[in-house]
Amino acid sequence: MNTGEFKSPEELYLEIKNLYAYVAETGGKNYSQWEDKIEREEFRSSAKNLLYYLSLRQKDIRQIQNDLIPLGLSSLGRLESKTLATLESVLAALEMVTGLERQFSFPPREEFFEGREILEKNAEEILGERPDDYRTRIMVTMPSECSKDYDLVLSLARKGMDIARINCSHDDEEVWRKIADNVRRASEETGKKIKVSVDISGPKIRVEWLFSSEKNPKVSEGDKIRLAHKTSECEAGDGTRVTIGTGIETIFDSLEEGHRVLIDDGAIETRVSSVDERGAVLTAEKVNGTSVRIKPEKGLNFPDTQFEVEVLSEKDRKDLVFAVKAADIINFSFVRSGKDIETIREELKKLLGDRSSEVKIMAKIETPEAVENLAEIILSAAGHNLFAVMIARGDLAVEVGYIRLSELQQEISWICEAAGIPVVWATEVLASLVDNGIPARAEVTDVAEGSLTECIMLNKGKYIEDAVELLADILSKVEKHQYKKTPQLRALSIARINNDIEEK
Repeated sequence: MNTGEFKSPEELYLEIKNLYAYVAETGGKNYSQWEDKIEREEFRSSAKNLLYYLSLRQKDIRQIQNDLIPLGLSSLGRLESKTLATLESVLAALEMVTGLERQFSFPPREEFFEGREILEKNAEEILGERPDDYRTRIMVTMPSECSKDYDLVLSLARKGMDIARINCSHDDEEVWRKIADNVRRASEETGKKIKVSVDISGPKIRVEWLFSSEKNPKVSEGDKIRLAHKTSECEAGDGTRVTIGTGIETIFDSLEEGHRVLIDDGAIETRVSSVDERGAVLTAEKVNGTSVRIKPEKGLNFPDTQFEVEVLSEKDRKDLVFAVKAADIINFSFVRSGKDIETIREELKKLLGDRSSEVKIMAKIETPEAVENLAEIILSAAGHNLFAVMIARGDLAVEVGYIRLSELQQEISWICEAAGIPVVWATEVLASLVDNGIPARAEVTDVAEGSLTECIMLNKGKYIEDAVELLADILSKVEKHQYKKTPQLRALSIARINNDIEEK
């Protein structure tokens, strides 16, 4: 991008006119591929805008943005929810500046606010009414004690909780039901419409079992770990210190020498040193500190390995029976593609028939595949159900790295805004405060970033009440100063659309 030389208004007009033609044609063609698959009439205008926006983001238009600045015209940095209207407005203004023959007119004023109004409406229908002093809702992950401690639930409600999240990865249906009952009771007592969100676990890959000759095995750099899928592969003699197992056998069909395997949210970073009929041998390359104790139930991530895994396990299908009765919103974990959304829709139809379209769905974006397929996930889901996206930054950071996460979380938000899809900003928000009672300075800045979304999620912890109260206070101050940001529009690698999703 050359910031020292500027095009003439006439040259700039021709460049933007060509860009507009490309966006209109490409976006229109992509929409025609999806038009018959979209059942929700309310989503059609958002789907069109999304596809126009994705077409534009396949181009690097930073120089165009720079050339517009001296003319006092829109730099195109806030066109997510109004892509064609913004381009038409700039072209109409350039025609007036240059005296060229008028081919474009200024769009009606309401077109510039339609996308924002759609987003706000969708956010209210899915996430609930916005608080009085700010627009970003607060979601709280319910600890187990909320099933017995009604006063804790009531306190969270009074301090600012808008959505109570029940995580089906922990506890059982009896506990979940009691939590939901307490949330409904607190909602009635406070007069505040608190939503209940039920989180379906999905294919989170974990250390399902562990074998070692040591009582509490710890792993240091250079140690070797056996990864297996059968407990019979536990015999010693291959130089490994510990054997860990996972029941998802499809991983082993794709695992290759050199692939990274991350254990315990990246606390142990290993690399595959060999693969055999017994599984794989992993060498620990990095550990958090001198050594890390390896435990069952800790997560496993495979950032270099592509493999097929069902989005719904048998447990998930059973948990979904509870969720459709108890939840206002159902969150689905580890959604990777539009086909996963089709699987979820089929399961909802089995349970609810024609009423399945009434279910409010949230997809947790936590893998590189989900990011790459974000557009088709949105189109497949929002074309049939009210839909929201959660940026699950914990697993996503482990998969793509923390540096890449910093830009991906912005890109996800832009694409969702273009589609009128509410976003939940999740994982490690005010984590130090939640766990230890004292917030880190960087965490407060993170909240300011999250305030640009429609909802922020807090994880459970000892000081969760303090965290909710502080978060509400920060939001009430920050949101008076900004609504969304003005990005620089380089080309996005994820601005593509897969038209091959079959309607089932």
